Amino acid sequence: MVVPGQVGSEARLEPTGLRGLIGRRRLTSFFVLAYGMSWLAWTPYILSGNGLGVLPFRFPVLLGTSQVFGVLPGAYLGPILAAYIVTRVAEGPAGIRRWAGRLLKWRVNWRWYAGVLLGTPLALTAASIPFAGGWANVHLPAAAVLIAYVPALVFQMITTGLAEEPGWRDFALPHLQPRFGALRGTLVLGPLWGAWHLPLFLSEWGGWPDVDWVRPVEFIATAVLFSLVMTWVFNRTGESLPLAMLLHTSVNNYFSVAWSGMFPTVDAHGAAHIQLITAAVVAAVLLIATRGRLGYPSIHSGQ
Repeated sequence: MVVPGQVGSEARLEPTGLRGLIGRRRLTSFFVLAYGMSWLAWTPYILSGNGLGVLPFRFPVLLGTSQVFGVLPGAYLGPILAAYIVTRVAEGPAGIRRWAGRLLKWRVNWRWYAGVLLGTPLALTAASIPFAGGWANVHLPAAAVLIAYVPALVFQMITTGLAEEPGWRDFALPHLQPRFGALRGTLVLGPLWGAWHLPLFLSEWGGWPDVDWVRPVEFIATAVLFSLVMTWVFNRTGESLPLAMLLHTSVNNYFSVAWSGMFPTVDAHGAAHIQLITAAVVAAVLLIATRGRLGYPSIHSGQ
């Protein structure tokens, strides 16, 4: 259709129908698609014997978990695919190049890689020690853990990291920050990122059936606080998605591979508290140090 007020050589056609709706409501379209596709794909897992037990089958185990077949397909069908679809429809090939450019931005000062790879397990270890009752109850990582740590991290990068972060940090955050600023934009993204996981609390992923209302609430609170840290890293590295992915997966990898062996006296509830406390402390330091800008240029901060 012709845009009102434009005639002659200045007239241009605007997309109509679904394409036009996606172009006008890019963030809304992204979140609807990310939630809808993931939740639909997770439904068989949640209803199976790995979850509510409504369906008479269980998902097969690979690498010690049913999540590879039960959770990962839905993750890949959510944020990353939703981001691709909306970007392709609304921004065309040029938008895809910008989106992929952040995904492929590996060339960042080596100190960032060292800081994330070393700082993440150090911070989580320091927060875990009081829960274990002091150093006397902390076990050094076994040799097998040290050998498996890097390969497991690579696996986390191409599964969890690649499935989620091209959507949350590579698409949603760059659309939210110019509109709301870094702090408010992250406070919008954080709860939506956390809530996307909610159906999984009805499965083995979330510890079902031993789940009460506190665990998902605590998980979402952690997602909000951790998002503040991830926004700072994303902005300070010039929108490097690999660094954001590395930060996200470093937390997952530490708890999946090393943590339980180092702190055998602390249970899963303690692990959730540790993640919340660590994220809260680091986020508070960054908010104070950056005055809430989280590395986003003040000219665009909207604050």
